[in-house]
Amino acid sequence: MTLLTHAGHPFERPSYSPAKRQPTGAANAYLTIAKRVCLIALTSLLAMSAVAGIIALKTAAYLSHFAH
Repeated sequence: MTLLTHAGHPFERPSYSPAKRQPTGAANAYLTIAKRVCLIALTSLLAMSAVAGIIALKTAAYLSHFAH
């Protein structure tokens, strides 16, 4: 019967209590990795957009010479 009872102090909250839930070290590590991946993806997307914009401007300037 002692295996089924709570072994902690009488007024201590059980381990499954929502007030005691906090992200573990592994969850924090996965969250950090996910944030880093999202930051890298956003940075590369912005860099590719900038390169595409520069190419578009150079193309527009090049083609404008043929319009005259």
